[in-house]
This record gives sequence, structure tokens and C-alpha cells, in this order.
Amino acid sequence: MRPLHPLDFVFLSLEKQHQPMHVGGLFLFKKPQDINFIQELVEKIKQSDQPPIAPFNDVLSGIKWQENTHFDIDYHFEYVQTSNLNHYVAEQHAIRLNRKKPLWTCKLIDGFNSEQFALFVKVHHAMVDGIAAMRLMEKAFSPEPDASRLALPWITQKIRTRNQPPKNITPLLTSTKVVYTELKQALLHDRKHNPNYVTSFQAPTCIFNQKINQSRLFATQSFNLEHIKTIAQALKITINDTILTLCSGAIRHYLKSQNQLPDTPLVAMVPASVRNEEDADLSNRLTMILANLATNTEDAIQRAHTISKSVNYAKTRFKRMTQHQIFGYSAFVYSVAGLNILGGIVPKKQAFNIVISNVPGPKEALYWNGLQLESIYPASVVFDGQALNITLTSYLNKLEVGLVACQDLLPNIENLLDYMAEEIEMYLRVIKHPFVPYDID
Repeated sequence: MRPLHPLDFVFLSLEKQHQPMHVGGLFLFKKPQDINFIQELVEKIKQSDQPPIAPFNDVLSGIKWQENTHFDIDYHFEYVQTSNLNHYVAEQHAIRLNRKKPLWTCKLIDGFNSEQFALFVKVHHAMVDGIAAMRLMEKAFSPEPDASRLALPWITQKIRTRNQPPKNITPLLTSTKVVYTELKQALLHDRKHNPNYVTSFQAPTCIFNQKINQSRLFATQSFNLEHIKTIAQALKITINDTILTLCSGAIRHYLKSQNQLPDTPLVAMVPASVRNEEDADLSNRLTMILANLATNTEDAIQRAHTISKSVNYAKTRFKRMTQHQIFGYSAFVYSVAGLNILGGIVPKKQAFNIVISNVPGPKEALYWNGLQLESIYPASVVFDGQALNITLTSYLNKLEVGLVACQDLLPNIENLLDYMAEEIEMYLRVIKHPFVPYDID
């Protein structure tokens, strides 16, 4: 049996009927010329007697995961046809997973266009964070177009399911001292004197921060990753900071279109992986960075550098600490925010206005049963107080964006992706670099 990590327990505790806490991935594949291929593949999958491996055979048992010995293929795998892919994914993303079974499902989807079919896999956030999910995906698919054996998404290459003993154990007294020193610096000095320090009390009231219902919108877009790299190089900031900058500009545009742009800057929660080489490939190993999105700043260049400075401040602090020290520091600094999220006490007053997550993806082409993976679109969680989530990943030469929102609360929120494209074009003009439209074909 594998024990739940405290962060895994948090994601289970957050779950309610109107706020499922699973993450998803929409994988688009090139459709084969053989018109019978997909139907034959579906039958092979359903008839396969290969049982799933961890974590796909793990079922909740109290505060531990235990191995499930009764695999129900009809619950976990389904073939569906739909003419509206994103609408179908949105509907599925709003449905909770059954806690009496392993917490995942896989849909093979056809009918939405003549060139592609899709897999939509959703897995409970208690089982994986973004980095862990990406590791599972890369191990489920192949770097070679080899169709000689049936590949099932729930049977991956060997993964580590248990943490390895750490090579060095930091004495508890030393860890406590380090955390105390960092807390003292942050709360007594930086909070007052460092403009790059973002507190968990400064996020303004925003239409993103409302109690949600079960309505969902899922929207996707692909952007040319070379454009993002060019902008980052010209602005002398990281690719991650550039992505936050583009999201900030798009959010600013959307809120202005709704006459809802606050006078003070929005704050983004940026999940940061603290997973190390001793950690298992499963579970959650995350902390969070609070980033000043500078949405009150008209000047686009100044906005980018303000965002970068606030992120770098947090990263520099965390680099001085071990994983356990980061968990200790975060538990103290974000304790009030965490209690508000768990209790839903004041959904309109949040420590952050939006979650923006960027998970590095594969740089080389991947294949499934001989068919090339063409796009990966992530789908993450929204919950009371956080009605919008933007999650991004990279694949080949593309930046793939998956937007999840509570549709009833945020009218025309899908326009955010168009605004993001406009931001890319604007920055390329500013740095005098030609814009090359990305060909999704």
C-alpha cells in the first residue's frame, strides 16, 4: 500500500460535486488511411487481458492507495463519437470520478474531423501533479512509430511508485532554522521594503474569483514556440516569464472588454515543481509562486519585467531551501489562503486571482500504436474562488494551451486565446521581428 502525500489529501478534500479535482489531457492523433483501423483498435483494447499497472491500478483505501484487482474496462475505457470535441471534453471534465474505482478514465474520441482522432484521459490530481502526469504520458507513448504490439495508455514503462531514501538527510534543527530565517526575512523585511514580494493578501477582487457551479468551458490553441523564445530573448526574460506576460496581456484585454479590470495588479498562482531525483514518479510535489501580473500597467515592456522580477524573487528564495524546507515555509506563509480555499469561507477574496501553469513537454515526436501524436492540450481544475485556469505545455515546436473555465460566470472567456495571439503579434512588432502564422496542419 502506498500512503497519501499531504498534498494528495488536500486535492481529495477539495473535491465537491460541482468541483471535481481531476486533471486531464486531450491527445490528438493523425488518423490512419485504413477506415477500419480505429474500430479494430477499440476492439483489441476491450478484449485485452493486460491488467493496468500503478498508478492505474491504485484505488483509495482510507489514507492509502491499495492495488485494485478487479479492473472494469467498461468503466475506464469508452469509444465515443462527437461532432464538437471541446464541448464533449468540457462535459466530461465536469463529471467526478468514482472513488470506489481507480481514479482515472480514458475516452477514445472520433467523428469531430476527418483528419484526426483523440484520447481524453483524466486522472485525479491526488494521483499526479503536472510533471508526474507528463512523465506517465511520455512512458505510455513511444518515440518510434512501432505498431507491432498493442499499446494501452494504462500500461506504461516501469515507473517508481515509492520514494527512494534520500542521499542526505538534513537534520531537523537545521531545517527549522533555515525556514525561520527565510520567514523572518520575508515577513519582517521584504513584505515592507521589497516591491517584488507578493503577499497572499494583496490580490484584488476580480470576476475570476467567485463561487463556481458545474458548467464548464474547454478551449484550446496552439502557438509557435519559436515566437515565444524570440520574445523571451529580446526581453531578456525566461520563457516561463514570457508565457506569464502573454497571459497577463490577454487577461488585461479580456477584463477591459468586460469593464472589470481592477485598478491594482492581479496575482497569479504559478505551481512550481519541487520534485527531486529521490521522489516517486507519482503523487504531488508542488509549492506555489505568487506572481505580480502587472495588469494595471499600460506599458507592455514594463509589464514583462515586473512579472519577471516577482517570479525571480520567489525562485531565488526557494533555491536556498531543500524540498522539506520549502514545504515548511509554504505551509506557514500560505496557511490562511489554504484554509480559505479548503473552507470556501470567502470565495471572492483569494490569495491569487488565477492559476497559470506551464508544464514542459516532449521535444521529439511521440506515437501511439504507430500513429503520430500531433497535439497535447491540458485540462486542469477550477474550484470555488477560482473560475478560470490556464495550463500550457510544449510539444515539438508548439506551445499548447488548454483553458478551463466556469462558463456561466465568465462570458466569452474563450476570446482569451485570441487575445493571447494578439499579444504575441504585438510583442513581435515591438521587438521588430516578423510574425509567421502557425500552421496547425
